[in-house]
Amino acid sequence: MKLLRAEPGEGLVWIRRAFKTFGRQPFGLAGLLAVCVFVVWAVSWIPILGGALSVLSPAGTLLFMIATARVEAGERPLPGALAAILGAGRPRLVELLKLGVAYFAASALAMLLITAIDGGATATWMEAVSGAAGSASAPSAPGASGAAATQAPLPDARMLFSSLGRMVVLALLSVPFWHAPALVYWGRQGFAKSLFFSTVAIWRNRGAFAVYGLGWFGISLAGAMVFSVLAALLGGPPRPSLVAVMVLVVAILLYLTLFFSSLWHTVVGCFAIQPEDDEAVAAPPSPPPKETLS
Repeated sequence: MKLLRAEPGEGLVWIRRAFKTFGRQPFGLAGLLAVCVFVVWAVSWIPILGGALSVLSPAGTLLFMIATARVEAGERPLPGALAAILGAGRPRLVELLKLGVAYFAASALAMLLITAIDGGATATWMEAVSGAAGSASAPSAPGASGAAATQAPLPDARMLFSSLGRMVVLALLSVPFWHAPALVYWGRQGFAKSLFFSTVAIWRNRGAFAVYGLGWFGISLAGAMVFSVLAALLGGPPRPSLVAVMVLVVAILLYLTLFFSSLWHTVVGCFAIQPEDDEAVAAPPSPPPKETLS
């Protein structure tokens, strides 16, 4: 796989291509995400496997990349995407498993670091909020003050710092793992080499990824504003209506499907897949020509 240089404006092009891809197979891609969410939910109930669920994150990312590539090639995302991963061969599967273990270890280390920084303030605040919510839902005792029972503590400066720290740590953690599954699968690279070249690709094309991130932030902000208006019309807080909750669930499913569909477009925007990369694995379509936003 040959490393390419992407112009900053291509970050929005990747998002636009994700919308086009979704328009070709909306139910197939949304169904794939729904299946992944169900598997995650089911496995999370298993005591041992649930704690190590992040090991499957690189494989899940790769699954959506292959599915998006299949849609671009005019094929259905399932079950071919899953069959392609399982049929990739033992060497690739082993490297993908190593990548998952590395992601699990890095995620655990990041969470320990964040917890050490904020001193557990976030967990304490969430417990206090949960307790206040439970008090609000329970019947009040005669003569008890309802305001005192339902008042939750306000977040302090440590929590704000912790939230910003979480965003920074998670953003830095995503850099080496962003392209790594694709580099293992199509580039036949080992997990350590894939982490290195994923970091190099994002640093080299940091302008495009900055625009890409701002684009998704703008979409999420616009979506939140639209949902706030709809929730107010359908029945707002403190008890949103069932319709409002269903709209939120569908909106989140749509947003995540579009986002994961864009991952493949970032890969072909940063790497040129050579003919030998396609041997014995699901061959992706040729990268689309460069686009401009004019």
